[in-house]
Formats: sequence, structure tokens, C-alpha cells
Amino acid sequence: MLHSRLLHYIDEVARHGSIRAAGARLHVAPSAINRQILMLEEELGEALFERLPRGMRLTPAGEVLLAHVRRTLQEYREAVTEIRDLQSLPSGEVVIATMTGLASSIVSTATVGFHTRHPEVRVSILTMSAHDIVRAVADSEADLGLGFNVPVSPQLETCWQLDTRLGAVIAPGHPLARLESIPLAQCASYPLIFADRSMVIHGTIADAFAQAGLKVEPAFHTNSIEAMKRLAAGGEAIAFLSRFDIAEEQHRGSLAFRPVRDRAFSDNVLSLIRRGRHGLAGLLFAEEIVTTLESV
Repeated sequence: MLHSRLLHYIDEVARHGSIRAAGARLHVAPSAINRQILMLEEELGEALFERLPRGMRLTPAGEVLLAHVRRTLQEYREAVTEIRDLQSLPSGEVVIATMTGLASSIVSTATVGFHTRHPEVRVSILTMSAHDIVRAVADSEADLGLGFNVPVSPQLETCWQLDTRLGAVIAPGHPLARLESIPLAQCASYPLIFADRSMVIHGTIADAFAQAGLKVEPAFHTNSIEAMKRLAAGGEAIAFLSRFDIAEEQHRGSLAFRPVRDRAFSDNVLSLIRRGRHGLAGLLFAEEIVTTLESV
């Protein structure tokens, strides 16, 4: 159950009265726990915790939800035990349809961790456009789909979703790297790397500059996320991608991500989708993907 992660967050924060302590207990970044709780509070329209100077305290709504959380976690543990009794080890193949930047960062990282724990499961990674990701999952050509701004389909279940805006991707030694966030106007002073017109993010980037009244002539156009990352890492050029596109490069220290200060970019929603259940291996791989996403 993918929601079990959020339930554990709520349970541990309630037990320890602190997001930081819950993060240490679960080995999850406190910011990831806080983000998920805030998203749930917004969805429910009710605060679940009081934010106090020295910690977190459940509200009445939080007390009601916590009782549900603990019942659900117990039932989940019992169900997992039964499943593992039926099928002690996952096997077979998991197919994930995704985009090129995500394939080389988030998905590759998750696949390495998953294979270490489940070497008997073969993982296939397919790269394609947002519309093709939805089609592949709907037609059972892929078990999972991970992509930005994938179209909504009544046939598919959204396992995980996050609104993540594009930002400036630069080399760590870039003159603007000293800034925590970068005004769009300052980006215009450097060579720019634009996605070409075949990519959805081309319109997002071009519209942001136009709405800011900035007339720019990009130095580079490409439909390759990998080319964008290499061009940015090699000098003072600036690409515009999501932090998830460069997760591996950030970890290695070869690229840096900086939010655009004036939040010029429109929404860029990252979603993990599936079509019903595809066995234990698919469920476990989905969990691995979510764990990797939340660690970024």
C-alpha cells in the first residue's frame, strides 16, 4: 500500500511530537515528511497538528485520523504477512514507462536499489512522451508510468504526485550558483539552453520569458535532456529543468539546481501512475520509486 508511507509519517510525528525526530527514526528528510503532511492537511481542509515552538501536537482532527492510521497500519502489516506467506519472493518483470531525464536519474537510482534487494526481478525502463506513458500503462505495456504533466485517465490510478516547478540548472562553479534563488532577468545575461518545440517544457520556458518581458535568443536548442545537462555542466550556460531531472548529477556535485525567484514557471506536476495491481514485484518497485523521489 503506497499510502503506508504517509501513515507512518503521521504515526511517528504523533509518537515523537517532532518532524525532525520522526525523520531520524524513519531515515527520511524532515522536509519530505512536512511536505506530505501539509499536502494532506490541504486536501482535508483541516490542520492535523499544531505547530508549537518545541514540537508538534495533534489537533482533534489529528486524533481522529491517528486512530484510523494505527488501525490501517496494523491491517496492512497483517496483509503483508499473508502476501509474503503466499509468495515469499517477488519474481518476473516490472516495466516502467518514463521520460529521458527521469530515466537517467530517479528511475535508474531506484532500479539499482530495487535490484539489490530483489535480484530475481527483471526491470525494463522505456522512455517516451507524456501521452505515450499514459497509453502504455493503459494498454498494459507498462506496469508503471512516471512523468511530468501526464494526462489524467479514468483507467489509471495516481500512486504519487507532486507539483515541482522548473528551475535553473547550472554548473556548481557558475557565477549565479552563490544565489539561493535566481531572478529570471539575471538568467538572460548568460547562454541559455531551451528545449526544442517537440518538448512540452519548451512552451513553459518560452512563455515564462515572454511574460516577464524578456526577449532572449537561446544559444542552444535540443530535445535531449542529457544534452541539456552536459551543456550546463560544461560552462556558464543555463538549462531549465526540474530538480528530479538532475537528482543523480546533484548527488555527484556536477550540477546545481536553483529555483527561479519570481516563480515565473507554470506548474510542472510529476506523477507516478499504474493500472490496477500487477503483482507484488510491481508494488514493491513502486514503493522504491516513491522512496527515491522523497529523498531528493
